[in-house]
Amino acid sequence: MAPHFDHPGEQAASDPIRLLAIRETPLSIDEVFKAVGDDATGGTTLFVGTVRNHDGGSDVDSLGYSCHPTAEAEMRRVAERVVAKYPVRALAAVHRVGDLSVGDLAVVVAVSCPHRGEAFEACRMLIDDLKHEVPIWKHQTFADGTEEWVGAC
Repeated sequence: MAPHFDHPGEQAASDPIRLLAIRETPLSIDEVFKAVGDDATGGTTLFVGTVRNHDGGSDVDSLGYSCHPTAEAEMRRVAERVVAKYPVRALAAVHRVGDLSVGDLAVVVAVSCPHRGEAFEACRMLIDDLKHEVPIWKHQTFADGTEEWVGAC
């Protein structure tokens, strides 16, 4: 039997996808956090992915992201699937493309739900599925001069 909710705030919002974007400009944690604000939420989970100074045992010298023209549409498909599975009140996701430096924000996602457990689970699904399914590629150049492409974020 499906759970019964006495208050509309316990249910998913009618239009919870508030912000989805792929940008060449620096990302803002505040913008994403504000986008998922909702008075009916008891839990908001925010994930911030940053460029680290190493990968696979090698020092990262530089990094760039590029994407397929369908990336934002795929991002929406992933977001819609999260919204269908959890009682999401608000959802936001932005990903950076272009050249980034160590410490730069690469991706920021957030989800607000009536309760914290749902918010954690929904946010985890959102970032994991974005990384695996959205056609965004990372090109890394290492301090020793080698380089590699990493598929789907």
